[in-house]
Amino acid sequence: MKTPLPWWLIVIIVLETLPMFLGPVAALTEPKIMGGPDATTINQAAYLYAARNLSVGIAFLIAFALRSAPMLFILIIVRLLTDLMDLPNILYHGLASKPPLMIFIFVAFYYIPVPFALRYLWKQMKLAGQ
Repeated sequence: MKTPLPWWLIVIIVLETLPMFLGPVAALTEPKIMGGPDATTINQAAYLYAARNLSVGIAFLIAFALRSAPMLFILIIVRLLTDLMDLPNILYHGLASKPPLMIFIFVAFYYIPVPFALRYLWKQMKLAGQ
């Protein structure tokens, strides 16, 4: 059964998916993103980061195309757990040029919208199970 996706959920899904494609492009074109301020070459971490993000991004596209509430639910959880590790790591290693802006972006565009999306998708899954 295809899950109906209201406009606000589509916005959240786009917010969750877009960085999965933009992040790898940045990591594979700018060595400083994954290697720190003195990096001059792309390192193995950039390739691993790109592979992880691209695979989750492609899975998001498939889940969205299928309108699959369970797949979207799981992928949003994966994205949330990843972001809960990425932000402290970025801040700890000094990879953010503007830490307050980075915190704002993660909180406003990832952490706050996620509970709304998960709650809606959970209700849709419960309805489908009845």
